[in-house]
Amino acid sequence: MRRVNLKGAAFLFVFLAACGGGGDGGGGPQTQPASQPQQSQSGNQPNDATARYVAIDLHPSAYVFTDGWGIGDGEQAGQSDFSNTRPGVTHALLWRGSALSVVDLNPNGFINSVAYATSGGVQAGFGTTTSGARHALKWFGLAASVVDLDPGGTTGSEAHGIAGDRVVGFRMTGLDINHAMLWTTSGPIDLHPTSGFTSSAANGTDGTQQVGSGSNPNGGMGAITHALLWSGSAASVVDLHPATGFSISAAFAVSGGQQVGEGFIGSNAHALLWTGSAQSVVDLNPSGFFDSHALGVAGGRQVGYGVMSGTGATHALLWNGTAASVVDLHTFLPPGFATSRANGIDASGNIIGTADGHAILWVRQR
Repeated sequence: MRRVNLKGAAFLFVFLAACGGGGDGGGGPQTQPASQPQQSQSGNQPNDATARYVAIDLHPSAYVFTDGWGIGDGEQAGQSDFSNTRPGVTHALLWRGSALSVVDLNPNGFINSVAYATSGGVQAGFGTTTSGARHALKWFGLAASVVDLDPGGTTGSEAHGIAGDRVVGFRMTGLDINHAMLWTTSGPIDLHPTSGFTSSAANGTDGTQQVGSGSNPNGGMGAITHALLWSGSAASVVDLHPATGFSISAAFAVSGGQQVGEGFIGSNAHALLWTGSAQSVVDLNPSGFFDSHALGVAGGRQVGYGVMSGTGATHALLWNGTAASVVDLHTFLPPGFATSRANGIDASGNIIGTADGHAILWVRQR
Protein backbone atom coordinates (compact mmCIF):
# COMPACT_ATOMS: atom_id res chain seq x y z
CA MET A 1 0.00 0.00 0.00
CA ARG A 2 1.42 3.39 -0.98
CA ARG A 3 1.23 6.20 1.57
CA VAL A 4 1.30 9.84 0.53
CA ASN A 5 3.87 11.79 2.55
CA LEU A 6 3.16 15.47 2.25
CA LYS A 7 5.97 16.69 4.52
CA GLY A 8 3.64 19.29 6.00
CA ALA A 9 2.33 20.65 2.69
CA ALA A 10 -1.20 20.47 1.36
CA PHE A 11 -1.64 18.16 -1.60
CA LEU A 12 -4.57 18.10 -3.97
CA PHE A 13 -6.00 15.19 -5.90
CA VAL A 14 -8.49 15.92 -8.68
CA PHE A 15 -10.75 13.21 -10.03
CA LEU A 16 -13.74 13.29 -12.36
CA ALA A 17 -17.32 12.66 -11.36
CA ALA A 18 -18.31 9.66 -9.33
CA CYS A 19 -21.76 8.42 -10.27
CA GLY A 20 -24.33 7.32 -7.74
CA GLY A 21 -24.83 3.61 -7.26
CA GLY A 22 -28.13 1.84 -7.36
CA GLY A 23 -30.34 -0.39 -5.31
CA ASP A 24 -31.29 -0.77 -1.67
CA GLY A 25 -29.26 -3.81 -0.87
CA GLY A 26 -25.94 -4.89 0.52
CA GLY A 27 -25.01 -8.21 2.05
CA GLY A 28 -28.02 -8.61 4.33
CA PRO A 29 -31.69 -7.68 4.54
CA GLN A 30 -31.97 -4.22 3.08
CA THR A 31 -35.52 -3.04 2.66
CA GLN A 32 -37.64 -0.92 4.94
CA PRO A 33 -40.19 -2.75 7.06
CA ALA A 34 -43.62 -2.71 5.45
CA SER A 35 -44.99 -0.57 8.28
CA GLN A 36 -42.39 2.11 7.54
CA PRO A 37 -42.22 2.69 3.79
CA GLN A 38 -39.16 4.43 2.46
CA GLN A 39 -40.10 8.04 1.82
CA SER A 40 -39.07 9.71 -1.39
CA GLN A 41 -37.31 13.03 -0.86
CA SER A 42 -36.08 13.52 -4.40
CA GLY A 43 -37.91 16.81 -4.76
CA ASN A 44 -35.88 18.36 -1.93
CA GLN A 45 -32.54 16.72 -2.60
CA PRO A 46 -29.52 18.06 -4.49
CA ASN A 47 -28.40 16.06 -7.52
CA ASP A 48 -24.90 14.69 -6.98
CA ALA A 49 -24.83 12.21 -9.86
CA THR A 50 -22.13 14.33 -11.52
CA ALA A 51 -20.48 15.57 -8.32
CA ARG A 52 -16.82 16.51 -8.55
CA TYR A 53 -14.45 16.87 -5.58
CA VAL A 54 -10.87 17.89 -4.93
CA ALA A 55 -9.33 15.88 -2.08
CA ILE A 56 -6.90 17.74 0.20
CA ASP A 57 -4.68 15.77 2.55
CA LEU A 58 -4.63 17.71 5.84
CA HIS A 59 -2.05 15.46 7.50
CA PRO A 60 1.04 17.32 8.79
CA SER A 61 4.27 15.28 8.88
CA ALA A 62 4.82 15.88 12.61
CA TYR A 63 1.96 13.54 13.55
CA VAL A 64 1.58 9.77 13.45
CA PHE A 65 -2.07 9.89 12.38
CA THR A 66 -4.77 12.48 11.98
CA ASP A 67 -8.53 12.20 11.87
CA GLY A 68 -10.99 14.88 10.73
CA TRP A 69 -14.28 14.87 12.63
CA GLY A 70 -16.11 18.15 12.10
CA ILE A 71 -16.43 20.92 9.51
CA GLY A 72 -18.04 24.35 9.39
CA ASP A 73 -17.49 27.93 8.26
CA GLY A 74 -14.20 27.20 6.51
CA GLU A 75 -12.69 25.26 9.40
CA GLN A 76 -12.08 21.58 10.10
CA ALA A 77 -11.71 19.97 13.53
CA GLY A 78 -10.18 16.67 14.54
CA GLN A 79 -7.38 14.99 16.39
CA SER A 80 -3.93 13.49 16.08
CA ASP A 81 -1.19 11.67 17.86
CA PHE A 82 1.03 14.37 19.33
CA SER A 83 4.25 13.34 17.59
CA ASN A 84 6.27 10.42 16.26
CA THR A 85 7.89 10.11 19.69
CA ARG A 86 4.68 10.10 21.74
CA PRO A 87 2.24 7.68 20.04
CA GLY A 88 -1.18 7.37 21.62
CA VAL A 89 -1.22 10.93 23.01
CA THR A 90 -4.08 12.59 21.14
CA HIS A 91 -4.28 16.34 20.61
CA ALA A 92 -7.28 18.31 19.36
CA LEU A 93 -6.49 19.90 16.01
CA LEU A 94 -7.97 22.70 13.91
CA TRP A 95 -7.37 23.31 10.19
CA ARG A 96 -8.40 26.01 7.76
CA GLY A 97 -8.19 24.09 4.51
CA SER A 98 -4.57 22.91 4.39
CA ALA A 99 -2.04 20.84 6.30
CA LEU A 100 0.10 23.95 6.84
CA SER A 101 -2.78 25.73 8.60
CA VAL A 102 -2.96 23.21 11.46
CA VAL A 103 -3.40 24.57 15.00
CA ASP A 104 -2.79 22.31 18.00
CA LEU A 105 -5.63 23.01 20.45
CA ASN A 106 -4.41 20.84 23.33
CA PRO A 107 -4.60 23.17 26.37
CA ASN A 108 -2.39 23.38 29.44
CA GLY A 109 -3.55 21.06 32.20
CA PHE A 110 -4.83 18.37 29.81
CA ILE A 111 -2.83 15.34 28.73
CA ASN A 112 -5.13 14.42 25.83
CA SER A 113 -7.80 16.19 23.81
CA VAL A 114 -10.12 15.75 20.81
CA ALA A 115 -12.08 18.33 18.79
CA TYR A 116 -15.24 16.80 17.33
CA ALA A 117 -16.99 19.83 15.83
CA THR A 118 -16.52 23.44 14.75
CA SER A 119 -19.05 26.19 14.00
CA GLY A 120 -18.66 29.95 13.67
CA GLY A 121 -15.03 29.87 14.74
CA VAL A 122 -15.75 27.87 17.91
CA GLN A 123 -14.72 24.25 18.43
CA ALA A 124 -16.12 21.60 20.79
CA GLY A 125 -14.68 18.38 22.17
CA PHE A 126 -13.09 17.16 25.37
CA GLY A 127 -9.80 16.90 27.19
CA THR A 128 -8.38 14.49 29.76
CA THR A 129 -7.00 16.10 32.90
CA THR A 130 -3.83 14.99 34.65
CA SER A 131 -6.05 13.13 37.13
CA GLY A 132 -7.62 11.14 34.28
CA ALA A 133 -11.03 12.85 34.23
CA ARG A 134 -12.62 13.86 30.93
CA HIS A 135 -13.94 17.41 30.65
CA ALA A 136 -16.15 18.84 27.90
CA LEU A 137 -14.28 21.75 26.28
CA LYS A 138 -14.79 24.50 23.76
CA TRP A 139 -12.18 26.64 22.04
CA PHE A 140 -12.07 29.86 20.03
CA GLY A 141 -9.35 28.82 17.60
CA LEU A 142 -6.38 28.62 19.99
CA ALA A 143 -5.31 26.29 22.79
CA ALA A 144 -5.14 29.20 25.24
CA SER A 145 -8.78 30.16 24.50
CA VAL A 146 -10.16 26.94 26.01
CA VAL A 147 -13.32 27.03 28.13
CA ASP A 148 -13.98 24.12 30.48
CA LEU A 149 -17.67 23.17 30.24
CA ASP A 150 -17.60 20.37 32.80
CA PRO A 151 -20.55 20.96 35.16
CA GLY A 152 -18.78 19.51 38.19
CA GLY A 153 -20.24 17.01 40.61
CA THR A 154 -19.85 14.22 38.05
CA THR A 155 -17.15 11.80 36.98
CA GLY A 156 -16.60 13.68 33.72
CA SER A 157 -18.15 15.03 30.53
CA GLU A 158 -17.63 15.23 26.77
CA ALA A 159 -18.81 17.64 24.06
CA HIS A 160 -19.55 16.20 20.61
CA GLY A 161 -21.38 18.89 18.62
CA ILE A 162 -21.75 22.65 18.31
CA ALA A 163 -23.89 25.19 16.43
CA GLY A 164 -23.97 28.84 17.38
CA ASP A 165 -23.88 29.16 21.17
CA ARG A 166 -25.15 25.62 21.66
CA VAL A 167 -22.88 22.71 22.52
CA VAL A 168 -24.07 19.13 23.03
CA GLY A 169 -22.57 16.05 24.61
CA PHE A 170 -23.00 14.22 27.87
CA ARG A 171 -22.01 14.17 31.50
CA MET A 172 -21.06 10.99 33.32
CA THR A 173 -23.22 10.31 36.36
CA GLY A 174 -21.95 6.85 37.27
CA LEU A 175 -20.47 3.65 35.92
CA ASP A 176 -21.68 3.39 32.29
CA ILE A 177 -24.45 5.92 33.05
CA ASN A 178 -24.51 9.21 31.12
CA HIS A 179 -26.93 12.11 30.75
CA ALA A 180 -27.26 13.92 27.42
CA MET A 181 -26.35 17.59 27.88
CA LEU A 182 -26.94 20.90 26.11
CA TRP A 183 -24.69 23.82 27.04
CA THR A 184 -25.82 27.36 26.16
CA THR A 185 -24.67 30.84 27.15
CA SER A 186 -27.51 30.73 29.70
CA GLY A 187 -26.15 27.58 31.32
CA PRO A 188 -26.28 23.78 30.99
CA ILE A 189 -29.48 21.86 30.28
CA ASP A 190 -29.86 18.18 31.17
CA LEU A 191 -31.57 16.49 28.18
CA HIS A 192 -31.86 13.05 29.79
CA PRO A 193 -35.42 11.74 29.29
CA THR A 194 -37.40 11.54 32.51
CA SER A 195 -38.53 7.99 31.76
CA GLY A 196 -37.74 5.01 29.58
CA PHE A 197 -33.95 5.33 29.46
CA THR A 198 -31.23 4.75 32.03
CA SER A 199 -28.47 6.48 30.05
CA SER A 200 -28.32 9.00 27.22
CA ALA A 201 -25.87 11.03 25.11
CA ALA A 202 -26.20 13.85 22.59
CA ASN A 203 -23.98 13.69 19.51
CA GLY A 204 -24.93 16.60 17.28
CA THR A 205 -26.93 19.83 16.98
CA ASP A 206 -27.90 22.37 14.33
CA GLY A 207 -28.71 25.03 16.92
CA THR A 208 -32.40 24.12 17.05
CA GLN A 209 -32.50 20.35 17.44
CA GLN A 210 -30.20 17.86 19.12
CA VAL A 211 -29.69 14.16 18.35
CA GLY A 212 -28.12 11.22 20.10
CA SER A 213 -29.21 8.01 21.74
CA GLY A 214 -30.63 6.53 24.90
CA SER A 215 -30.17 3.17 26.55
CA ASN A 216 -33.46 1.41 27.25
CA PRO A 217 -33.63 -0.74 30.41
CA ASN A 218 -35.97 -3.21 28.72
CA GLY A 219 -32.91 -4.65 27.00
CA GLY A 220 -31.73 -6.37 30.17
CA MET A 221 -28.11 -7.50 29.95
CA GLY A 222 -27.96 -6.28 26.35
CA ALA A 223 -29.62 -2.91 26.88
CA ILE A 224 -31.46 -1.66 23.79
CA THR A 225 -30.17 1.60 22.34
CA HIS A 226 -32.58 3.97 20.56
CA ALA A 227 -31.85 7.03 18.41
CA LEU A 228 -33.26 10.16 20.07
CA LEU A 229 -34.16 13.69 18.96
CA TRP A 230 -34.59 16.74 21.21
CA SER A 231 -35.61 20.36 20.72
CA GLY A 232 -33.86 21.97 23.65
CA SER A 233 -35.34 20.17 26.64
CA ALA A 234 -35.67 16.72 28.17
CA ALA A 235 -39.45 16.88 27.79
CA SER A 236 -39.15 17.42 24.02
CA VAL A 237 -37.51 14.04 23.37
CA VAL A 238 -38.66 12.01 20.34
CA ASP A 239 -37.75 8.34 20.04
CA LEU A 240 -36.58 7.82 16.44
CA HIS A 241 -36.13 4.06 16.69
CA PRO A 242 -37.97 2.29 13.83
CA ALA A 243 -40.89 0.20 15.05
CA THR A 244 -39.75 -2.96 13.24
CA GLY A 245 -36.74 -4.31 11.44
CA PHE A 246 -33.92 -2.83 13.54
CA SER A 247 -32.67 -4.08 16.92
CA ILE A 248 -30.83 -0.93 17.97
CA SER A 249 -30.29 2.57 16.55
CA ALA A 250 -28.38 5.79 17.20
CA ALA A 251 -28.37 9.28 15.68
CA PHE A 252 -25.16 11.25 15.13
CA ALA A 253 -25.98 14.49 13.30
CA VAL A 254 -28.87 16.85 12.50
CA SER A 255 -29.40 19.71 10.06
CA GLY A 256 -32.45 21.46 8.64
CA GLY A 257 -34.97 18.90 9.86
CA GLN A 258 -32.93 15.85 8.79
CA GLN A 259 -31.30 13.44 11.22
CA VAL A 260 -28.77 10.72 10.37
CA GLY A 261 -27.34 7.72 12.14
CA GLU A 262 -27.47 3.96 11.97
CA GLY A 263 -29.57 0.95 12.83
CA PHE A 264 -28.69 -2.71 13.13
CA ILE A 265 -30.34 -5.62 11.35
CA GLY A 266 -28.74 -8.59 13.03
CA SER A 267 -25.00 -7.84 13.06
CA ASN A 268 -25.14 -5.51 10.05
CA ALA A 269 -25.32 -1.73 10.45
CA HIS A 270 -27.41 0.31 8.01
CA ALA A 271 -27.05 4.07 7.53
CA LEU A 272 -30.37 5.72 8.37
CA LEU A 273 -32.03 9.05 7.64
CA TRP A 274 -34.99 10.53 9.53
CA THR A 275 -37.08 13.68 9.21
CA GLY A 276 -38.31 14.05 12.75
CA SER A 277 -40.10 10.79 13.50
CA ALA A 278 -39.53 7.05 13.69
CA GLN A 279 -42.01 6.56 10.84
CA SER A 280 -39.99 8.79 8.50
CA VAL A 281 -36.93 6.49 8.51
CA VAL A 282 -35.11 5.88 5.21
CA ASP A 283 -32.61 3.02 4.90
CA LEU A 284 -29.56 4.40 3.08
CA ASN A 285 -27.59 1.15 2.91
CA PRO A 286 -26.48 0.97 -0.75
CA SER A 287 -26.02 -1.93 -3.11
CA GLY A 288 -22.58 -3.51 -2.82
CA PHE A 289 -22.11 -2.67 0.87
CA PHE A 290 -23.01 -5.00 3.74
CA ASP A 291 -22.45 -2.34 6.42
CA SER A 292 -23.01 1.41 6.35
CA HIS A 293 -23.04 4.34 8.78
CA ALA A 294 -24.31 7.92 8.31
CA LEU A 295 -22.35 10.40 10.44
CA GLY A 296 -23.00 13.88 9.00
CA VAL A 297 -25.76 15.86 7.29
CA ALA A 298 -26.10 19.36 5.80
CA GLY A 299 -27.82 20.99 2.84
CA GLY A 300 -29.90 17.88 2.11
CA ARG A 301 -26.79 15.69 1.79
CA GLN A 302 -25.67 12.90 4.07
CA VAL A 303 -22.17 11.43 4.55
CA GLY A 304 -20.61 8.46 6.28
CA TYR A 305 -19.02 5.23 5.18
CA GLY A 306 -19.75 1.72 4.07
CA VAL A 307 -18.01 -1.66 4.15
CA MET A 308 -17.91 -3.26 0.71
CA SER A 309 -19.30 -6.72 0.16
CA GLY A 310 -16.63 -9.18 -0.87
CA THR A 311 -13.50 -7.08 -0.22
CA GLY A 312 -14.38 -5.69 3.21
CA ALA A 313 -12.85 -2.34 2.24
CA THR A 314 -14.22 0.76 3.98
CA HIS A 315 -15.20 3.65 1.67
CA ALA A 316 -16.37 7.18 2.44
CA LEU A 317 -19.89 7.72 1.06
CA LEU A 318 -22.21 10.59 0.14
CA TRP A 319 -25.99 10.31 -0.21
CA ASN A 320 -28.81 12.58 -1.39
CA GLY A 321 -31.61 11.07 0.66
CA THR A 322 -31.85 7.58 -0.81
CA ALA A 323 -29.71 4.45 -0.98
CA ALA A 324 -29.71 4.65 -4.79
CA SER A 325 -28.20 8.16 -4.74
CA VAL A 326 -24.92 7.04 -3.17
CA VAL A 327 -21.62 8.53 -4.36
CA ASP A 328 -18.40 6.69 -3.46
CA LEU A 329 -16.06 9.45 -2.26
CA HIS A 330 -13.14 7.04 -2.17
CA THR A 331 -12.91 7.35 -5.96
CA PHE A 332 -11.66 10.91 -5.55
CA LEU A 333 -8.58 9.68 -3.67
CA PRO A 334 -5.39 8.47 -5.36
CA PRO A 335 -4.86 4.70 -5.71
CA GLY A 336 -2.54 4.42 -2.69
CA PHE A 337 -5.33 4.84 -0.14
CA ALA A 338 -7.04 1.61 0.90
CA THR A 339 -9.69 2.83 3.33
CA SER A 340 -11.64 6.03 3.90
CA ARG A 341 -14.46 7.46 6.01
CA ALA A 342 -16.50 10.66 5.82
CA ASN A 343 -17.41 12.15 9.20
CA GLY A 344 -18.96 15.53 8.50
CA ILE A 345 -20.29 17.84 5.77
CA ASP A 346 -21.01 21.58 5.58
CA ALA A 347 -23.81 23.47 3.83
CA SER A 348 -21.67 23.92 0.69
CA GLY A 349 -21.09 20.17 0.37
CA ASN A 350 -17.47 20.15 1.57
CA ILE A 351 -16.67 16.99 3.52
CA ILE A 352 -14.25 16.08 6.31
CA GLY A 353 -13.04 12.58 7.09
CA THR A 354 -10.04 10.32 7.04
CA ALA A 355 -8.16 7.92 4.76
CA ASP A 356 -5.50 5.53 6.05
CA GLY A 357 -4.82 7.67 9.10
CA HIS A 358 -4.73 10.97 7.23
CA ALA A 359 -7.34 13.66 7.80
CA ILE A 360 -8.92 14.40 4.39
CA LEU A 361 -10.93 17.39 3.19
CA TRP A 362 -13.09 16.79 0.12
CA VAL A 363 -13.79 20.21 -1.45
CA ARG A 364 -16.87 20.27 -3.66
CA GLN A 365 -16.31 21.67 -7.15
CA ARG A 366 -19.88 21.34 -8.47
